[in-house]
Amino acid sequence: MRNEKIFRGLILLEILLLAGFSVICVYKNKKVHCLSTAAAEAGEQTGEFIKWVDFQVSAEALGKAYEYDRDTYGQEVHLNWIELLAYTAARTGGDFSKESQVNAYLEEAAEELAGGKTMEELTEGMKYYSYYLEAYTAVLGGMVGEYEIQVPAETSAGQKEGGEETAEGSLVWEKRYGLKAFLPIAKNFPYSDYDDFGVSRSYGYRRKHLGHDMMGQVGTPIIAVESGYVEALGWNQYGGWRIGIRSFDRKRYYYYAHLRQGFPYALNLEEGSEVRAGDVIGYMGHTGYSTKEDVNNIDQTHLHFGIQLIFDESQKEGASEIWIDCYQIVRFLYRNRSECVRNDATKEWHRVYDMRE
Repeated sequence: MRNEKIFRGLILLEILLLAGFSVICVYKNKKVHCLSTAAAEAGEQTGEFIKWVDFQVSAEALGKAYEYDRDTYGQEVHLNWIELLAYTAARTGGDFSKESQVNAYLEEAAEELAGGKTMEELTEGMKYYSYYLEAYTAVLGGMVGEYEIQVPAETSAGQKEGGEETAEGSLVWEKRYGLKAFLPIAKNFPYSDYDDFGVSRSYGYRRKHLGHDMMGQVGTPIIAVESGYVEALGWNQYGGWRIGIRSFDRKRYYYYAHLRQGFPYALNLEEGSEVRAGDVIGYMGHTGYSTKEDVNNIDQTHLHFGIQLIFDESQKEGASEIWIDCYQIVRFLYRNRSECVRNDATKEWHRVYDMRE
């Protein structure tokens, strides 16, 4: 009996200690991993957020839907490219491999909407439309919209504002609507790639490749695809020198890895910095696969580029992370590349044409 009382007392003490530790963890230290654990437990109970996305939209479909959106901007019926893609996915089960079929569904939706139907009417009874709309909005939500960009004064056809003299000539601000996301490789710099998402990796432990490799030359300027905040900056034994940028809506986390030895980042870049789409954020290299910092252990110079989706903060790190195949997105973004020039004094590259959203 005495031993049983002692045993119960020890269990009670352990419970109290664990409860105390949890309170300290959240209240005193405010550690992100503690809050994430609580969020994960809450998410598992409610199940109110998307747990997985298999993004298979082709570059051709992205381009066609985008052009519908861009070309109808300002008209009575402005087509939304994400809605068009979600409608098509609901018709095909997310399969975009049959181009003629995909084009037919995109055209069908565009014609029906232009004829006066609403998307609610068009998708009535479609079981998975709302899922695809939420998932595709998380993937593409920050890529198209209104923005202003600097252009050479002699070529500007839009609304002009505040001329500026630069080494590249006189620039003016022009208001635009369209693609405001950029390819992660600067304009005029060569690269090669193929769809390598999911292939095997073995350094450290066997795992799948959850990104897209773009092979090029050491020092190639790396571009911020979308505007956001620098959430991670520094050394990782797998990614070498790397940058993680979170979109302003917090749905996307862009990961740029294996940056250049010795001079990996744009000057003055630090955690918490705000970057704009098109900014130079770093330089291509082949660092990584080492616990020691600033080591080149990657055989081939390349950028590892990844896109993580976050519907709930519990998905930011751990087993519930959602990384998508971004090869087709990269192909689509090739149409918008940031032009850069080199500062010979600092040996740093910077964008020619500034942008603001």
